[in-house]
Amino acid sequence: EMASMTSAEARVHGARGQEVTRRLERLPLPVVAAVHGVCLGGGCEIALACDFVIASPEATFGQPEINLGVTPGWGGSQRLPRRIGAARARRWIYTGRTVPAEEARADGWVDRVVPRADLLPTAVEFARELAGKPALALAAAKYEIQRAVDPDLDSDLAYELELWARLFGTPDQREGMRAFLEKRTFVSRDRSDWPDTARGFPWGSAGENGGTGGSIGKRKRE
Repeated sequence: EMASMTSAEARVHGARGQEVTRRLERLPLPVVAAVHGVCLGGGCEIALACDFVIASPEATFGQPEINLGVTPGWGGSQRLPRRIGAARARRWIYTGRTVPAEEARADGWVDRVVPRADLLPTAVEFARELAGKPALALAAAKYEIQRAVDPDLDSDLAYELELWARLFGTPDQREGMRAFLEKRTFVSRDRSDWPDTARGFPWGSAGENGGTGGSIGKRKRE
């Protein structure tokens, strides 16, 4: 379904995903995620919207969207750098690789790795510990921390969504998703048309909207 989406359809789809993660993030009390198995793409972005992530050793994480010719569209490009830092986030997003639980813990993505049999009991016990704290103060603390690290998150998410949607319909997106469906490697294409395909993006051709910032970059600054 996503392979044939237009930019407009992708914008609607991405907005729905962002609304899910934003609502989860805005819950007044801390949210604890227990992850076992594959947690990639949108699933990874949902977990990123939680306050804490506890995983089994078998869990894997990642943002593989780059291999599909797009980027994370449900908040991953904004929350991942905030959670693990820009340098690690670049490695995750640029490569699109699948990251084992222990490596994700070392990167700061996962809070704890526990045996599979202990996963839910550990998550529930921790959630109950948090639930035993003064609720109003805990909600205030969550809000304060979010304000400290995410003062412009809403505008940054809008920026992510616009870029993500614009990638749909591009040659890279069509080839990336076709390769995924056909279970083959992405075939890199000739880049001689770069000035045309990049037009309208922040890195677009010089002279557009007063420089290389492009129309999106201009809107972001405003």
